[in-house]
Amino acid sequence: MKALLDRARSFKRRVDFESGEYRKLAEGQYPEALFITCSDSRVIPALITGARPGEIFELRNAGNIVPPHGRPGASGEAATIEYALEVLGVQDIVVCGHSHCGAMGALKSGDDLSALPGVDAWLELARPRLTPVLDGDVRDPSLPDVAQLNVVNQLAVLRSYPAARQRIEEDRLRLHGWYYEVDTGQVHELDADGRFRVHAA
Repeated sequence: MKALLDRARSFKRRVDFESGEYRKLAEGQYPEALFITCSDSRVIPALITGARPGEIFELRNAGNIVPPHGRPGASGEAATIEYALEVLGVQDIVVCGHSHCGAMGALKSGDDLSALPGVDAWLELARPRLTPVLDGDVRDPSLPDVAQLNVVNQLAVLRSYPAARQRIEEDRLRLHGWYYEVDTGQVHELDADGRFRVHAA
């Protein structure tokens, strides 16, 4: 924690806040995309994409889950999606799953989460649609089949949001599915045929 504090205290000295780039940030934000990914500390959207401050609007939670539209109660996820679409006008949304995901691993191995009722209730949102890949042993600890199907499923949930559906129909919104490999840094993109592939830069 001391290293984090030291870097936070020296941040103003390390960054040129007199530059036009940083002064412009105070005038408002105009991100290009909403980036929905896991809270996992190894997945850093700005590092993966090379995004500068103000370029991506982030939504992070355990398992990069999008709750169903209209679910009762307050939802930070639903609020963030609504704000990104209705106020910021993002034209792209990325749902990015990743290898070695603890949330997906817990679902795959059928862990007893009774001591973590909040986690259990949250993962229940994803569990039913992952049934086809949850049976059997965990052969690959990176869990590509589970994490990738989860990305596909969350994109489907996003399409059920009226604001997203309308913009997709009007060709004002594009959805993207990514799978990030923690150990290699490779980003696999979901193609139109439903398969994840690594594309040349």
